[in-house]
Amino acid sequence: MRKLSLLRSGAFRFAILIAAIFAIGTGVLLVEVERSVGRYATEVASDSVAAELAVLQGEDRTAGRGDLIRSITLREQAVREHQIRYLLVDNQAHRLAGSIPAAAARVGSYDLVLPAIDHGDEGDGAAVSLMTVGVRLNDGAILVVGSDTSDLKDLRRALGLSTIEFGIGISLLALIGGLVVGTIFLRRLDRVNRAVERIMQGSLSERLPAIGMSPEFDGLSTNLNLMLDRIESLMAGLRQVSTDIAHDLRTPLTRLRQRLEDMKAGLSGAEPVTEEQVEAAIAETDSILAIFRALLRISSLEAGAGKQRFGEVDLSEILNRVFRAYLPVAEDTHHTLSADIASDVTVQGDAELLTQAITNLTENALVHTPPGSHICLSVSRAMSGVVVAVADNGPGIPATERDKVLQRFYRLDESRHTQGAGLGLALVSAIASLHGGQLLLSDNCPGLRVEMTFGG
Repeated sequence: MRKLSLLRSGAFRFAILIAAIFAIGTGVLLVEVERSVGRYATEVASDSVAAELAVLQGEDRTAGRGDLIRSITLREQAVREHQIRYLLVDNQAHRLAGSIPAAAARVGSYDLVLPAIDHGDEGDGAAVSLMTVGVRLNDGAILVVGSDTSDLKDLRRALGLSTIEFGIGISLLALIGGLVVGTIFLRRLDRVNRAVERIMQGSLSERLPAIGMSPEFDGLSTNLNLMLDRIESLMAGLRQVSTDIAHDLRTPLTRLRQRLEDMKAGLSGAEPVTEEQVEAAIAETDSILAIFRALLRISSLEAGAGKQRFGEVDLSEILNRVFRAYLPVAEDTHHTLSADIASDVTVQGDAELLTQAITNLTENALVHTPPGSHICLSVSRAMSGVVVAVADNGPGIPATERDKVLQRFYRLDESRHTQGAGLGLALVSAIASLHGGQLLLSDNCPGLRVEMTFGG
């Protein structure tokens, strides 16, 4: 597996996308700021021009034309850098006062561009932009007031440059941040890939490290590790089954071969082959086939087969049927069988499989307890769900052996003289797991208590 390249990674593309989003967002924001500042400055200039016109028109009406000319001259001299400029022309378009050229005199609002007048503060020939308003006086003269908007243009130009610089800076920071995060992520992801390679090479005990970038990724690693735990458990079970089959089928296969050899010898010898020998060979073959059928059933259940047949199952009814069926069997074997069955206890499941599980537990109790023992079948509701139990007062199972007896082919020394291959409890455990439950073995003081628990 090749090492992931940062430039080809999704993290890098994500960083580029974030940088682009930051750049666009910053650009839109600063452009809007520039427009807002421009509108505000224009409104200020317009208000200033309107105020000047109002004052000058008032002087013309109250003090006369001479005072108006003197006022304009004083204002031109007082305003530094000619931020506000004036023009007064008579009705013949002759300039009476002000620094704006007479040819520019007209009524209304308009923009005007003219060379700056050198008063020592501005260079000759520098273009000056004015926002001007002209009004006609009572005698036909025109009064023009213009506000210099050159500073506004400079401000807009500066804001535009700031927009570009800030956008580039933010984009670079977002890109660098994305690259750093992407590099860290890829390094951690590379550790995961190396662990996956080792798992693919057969190291099933290997587990994926936590990525640590977010709870979502850590949760993914945890779930994958749980899946690997399950796979490792199944593979270990498969190896154990293979070993158990080779070990536990050796004896019945050896017996079968011996019986067939005896029959072969009988064909050529003086003693003929008897019907009992043939029946014994068939019985041995049936025993081996039964073992294989049980193994296939367990494997099928562990793979989840049978859930498609799930429906509402009345456990109370199943317990009652099993109790009635085995009551005469218990009497024949000199056991006491009782029942403590709550009514209307139901679960979602397969009625046939659950019946088989309860039947197996009942038969186990009858086979592995001595005559005179008491066996109780029960079903009840608990805080955690539903509990089906088969309890006896027989010899029980040592605590160290209780997990082992749930394994395939495992048999206690005391039970090796009885029929069976050691698959009964393994099958019941598989049925319980298929139904989302557990098979639990505990001390009944004395005896053994076997419980199948199902979630509520």
